[in-house]
Amino acid sequence: MLGELCSMIEKLRKTWKPMPVTVILGVLAAYYFGITGAFWAVTGEFTRWGASLMKMCGVDISKYSYLKLIHYKGTILTRVDGVMILGMFLGMFIAAALSNNIKFRVPQSMVRVFQAIIGGIIAGFGARLAMGCNLAAFFTGIPQFSFHAWIFAIFMGCGTYVGTKIISLPLFQTKMVMKKNRNGKSKYTYQAKNSDMKNKIYIAIGCLLVILLFVHSFRMQLVLGMASLFGLLFGFLLEKGQICFTSGFRDLWLAGRTNMMQAIIAGMAISSLGTFSFILFGRTPLIFWVGPNVVIGGFLFGVGIVIAGGCETGWMYRAMEGQVHYMLVGLGNVIGSILLVLIWNKIAPIMVYPYPKVNLLKTFGYTGGLAVTYILLGIAFLLTIWWQRFFFKKNKQ
Repeated sequence: MLGELCSMIEKLRKTWKPMPVTVILGVLAAYYFGITGAFWAVTGEFTRWGASLMKMCGVDISKYSYLKLIHYKGTILTRVDGVMILGMFLGMFIAAALSNNIKFRVPQSMVRVFQAIIGGIIAGFGARLAMGCNLAAFFTGIPQFSFHAWIFAIFMGCGTYVGTKIISLPLFQTKMVMKKNRNGKSKYTYQAKNSDMKNKIYIAIGCLLVILLFVHSFRMQLVLGMASLFGLLFGFLLEKGQICFTSGFRDLWLAGRTNMMQAIIAGMAISSLGTFSFILFGRTPLIFWVGPNVVIGGFLFGVGIVIAGGCETGWMYRAMEGQVHYMLVGLGNVIGSILLVLIWNKIAPIMVYPYPKVNLLKTFGYTGGLAVTYILLGIAFLLTIWWQRFFFKKNKQ
């Protein structure tokens, strides 16, 4: 019995393979939609945080129609997305503590600070322009059968490719800083040690906060309690699997590695079937406009996440690991979202509202829409295999 317990603890400490993690995330995303009626998304809530900051600064936010579009009301503790994201942060924090990954790290150059903030702003602006990030307009957007998610995916991919070219410029190349310790031996600046006692304290704090969140959420509404529970699971799995969509695309373009992208595609395939089932039972999918906003927003988001070094889920779990760089990325995301809110009234009548909302289940019928989605996912999976072979063949020459 003791041996089994030790084995289980050891497994919790290790990083998990991305494929099973994304498959489980796909299942959870479908059930989250079925139970709460919302889909797994984060940047919409970050935009609401920005709106709250504007309100605190005395800005009259009633004139900004984008905030009505994303249903800005209440507080972070009374919104489904709000408590879900709090659950995500706590799940990530606990998972990081279990893995001994919590180490306070600051950027070692102003170039990295610049990348974090500017990249975060570009990504945040692009995500809200396109009505979603790597979750709402990709991982959970495609299983919602919204055609805009496919357009977003294509141009996000293009943006990440351009982003890899930008970060390869001499401006973004920095040298590893070395320091000497008291014994005269050199070591990397980022290297740090956390004692078991510290990790136990972190876990205890995390668990206490989870209990408080659950007590609050379940007492208010069952749907809020379930949202906080799902958020906890989402966050825990993301950190354990180190699931970052940025690294998936970046590794694809720079190293020919396809493991993460194939895992993400598999997760979407599983989620699509689960989401489809709940739609058949009466849930309404979230469908968005297919306009220039998706093309531009997807491209900007792709560029931004590569410059910043992390997507929405990636910066969140890395911030919980104590990396200040990714806390700045998050700040940039909120700033970028605010900038989009400020100009939405002017650009939406031109770039968004004149264009249709395309629901694949209505366009091709229920069976046809599901089939089209799986065909496209299959093509995407085959393209990753082709790219890997092409990449290594090209680099052998």
